[in-house]
Amino acid sequence: MAKDRNTVDYGGPLRRLIFAVMVLALSAVFLLWRIDSPRVERFRAQVTDTIVPNMEWAMAPVTGTVNLIRDFQSYNRIAEQNTELRRELRQMEAWKEAALQLEQENARLLDLNNVRLDPRLTYITGVVLADSGSPFRQSVLLNVGARDGIVEGWATMDGIGLVGRISGVAQNTARVILVTDASSRIPAVIQPSGQRAIVAGDNSAAPPIDFLENPDLVRPGDRVVTSGDGGVFPAGLLLGQVAADPGGRLRVRLAADYERLEFLRVLRHYGNEPVSDENDVLGPDASALPPELSEVTQ
Repeated sequence: MAKDRNTVDYGGPLRRLIFAVMVLALSAVFLLWRIDSPRVERFRAQVTDTIVPNMEWAMAPVTGTVNLIRDFQSYNRIAEQNTELRRELRQMEAWKEAALQLEQENARLLDLNNVRLDPRLTYITGVVLADSGSPFRQSVLLNVGARDGIVEGWATMDGIGLVGRISGVAQNTARVILVTDASSRIPAVIQPSGQRAIVAGDNSAAPPIDFLENPDLVRPGDRVVTSGDGGVFPAGLLLGQVAADPGGRLRVRLAADYERLEFLRVLRHYGNEPVSDENDVLGPDASALPPELSEVTQ
């Protein structure tokens, strides 16, 4: 008990002393840094040059932590920007696809407007709704019909070449039998030789040429146009070019783009007026012919 009474506790006074010294030191530093004097400024500069470079090891963890936080914030911003760019890229791809479709549609409409046709022929343009999808019957459906004055048998074209003929008319729609259909038979003329033939569909992309008068006068690359015989198709409509298959048979490489049929021009063709009175046909002037020929004409 006597030992406990004689023991002196120095911990409390020592802590109070250290605290008082630290307060005085901090106050002195504060006052020193607040004094506006050239000498004090030089002293501060010397202290900074002496202490700060040697404190880099102590600041390294703090600097690393700050850089890590900044990198993480930068990564978050980059991730957000990447997500936004992906979203904009998907929108741009959709806009690009829409622009390409509009460009193709505009090109086909321009082709329809640039085709050279008989000025007596008028036309109406229809949109292709669907095709038959049958390997034995190739046809498409248009959104024009009897309400638009469509008549069965009229020819249809895309921007360049003949596509087929109207075969079946409803009030609001019409069926078009394609040139490639097995039931299609088109009288044609091959230019420049002038050879007449029949382009017969066989459900292939290049229908064959039948009943050719003189095959020796026909060469691959010759133009094939409708002859107008039979009165179904007007004369001079482009079918395509002559081509030879591996077996040597002559076929027609069609000018119409059957892979992308979107718009078709239906030609209003009422046929040629038949001659009922032969006396109305103008013949050569007999007075301008030699005597022997004038007797024949009479």
